[in-house]
Amino acid sequence: MSKGKKLIIGNWKMNPASLEKALRLAKEISKYSKYSRGKTEIVICPPFVFLSAISKKIKKAKLGAQDVHFETNNTAQTGEISPLMLKNLGVKYVIVGHSERRMLGETNEIVRKKIGACLKHAITPIVCVGESKRDESGNYLSFVRTQLEEIFSSIPKTALPKILIAYEPIWAIGKSAMREATPAESNEMAIFIKKVLSDLYDPKAVGSLRILYGGSVNIKNAGEFMKDGGVDGLLVGRDSLDPDNFKEIIKSVN
Repeated sequence: MSKGKKLIIGNWKMNPASLEKALRLAKEISKYSKYSRGKTEIVICPPFVFLSAISKKIKKAKLGAQDVHFETNNTAQTGEISPLMLKNLGVKYVIVGHSERRMLGETNEIVRKKIGACLKHAITPIVCVGESKRDESGNYLSFVRTQLEEIFSSIPKTALPKILIAYEPIWAIGKSAMREATPAESNEMAIFIKKVLSDLYDPKAVGSLRILYGGSVNIKNAGEFMKDGGVDGLLVGRDSLDPDNFKEIIKSVN
């Protein structure tokens, strides 16, 4: 992870349908890295099945994965991918705790174990946290506090500079979104995340902590979130599958 650089991370989820399309998309995005002007690190997170082929084709973008298993050794885990496998493919980043993984039963304890597994193999974990709904009484803050306290309870403070936290307001994502989140709401949560971790560790420990925003980022709001959202980067979903849109996001950030 390059210190001081902004980050734009594309999460392809379960797309595209073929290797041919995946390679074409990866080449386009890697080419568009020139618009970052050396100030932004571009990361693409394709499905596991495309990682090997894409790792040989991209030069200017970094490679990420969408998930990992917390076992660091080659054990009997049917269908799982170890951090060592990912490291050997050139993967530098891994998304952990995404809301779509949590819907399948991923707990804060599992997320914590995955962070440890990533760090053991010098992979930067992108730790997703966020509430499913907002309420006027502020219970959403308590929910995120619990996530952070349970996830980071045994993570040493020396590891914080090697971890990214992505704020993912679930209520603002996908077709069932209540509405779009605002940069002000992102900024509020970025401040709150740092406050919680300051309480867990100390203010100095979170000084280098980097926070991303990841809630339905698109070409219209990317620049606003980077300007006023209190974040160091963006986790992009749908628009990372459209090279032209992703290019415009990169340009708007820079």
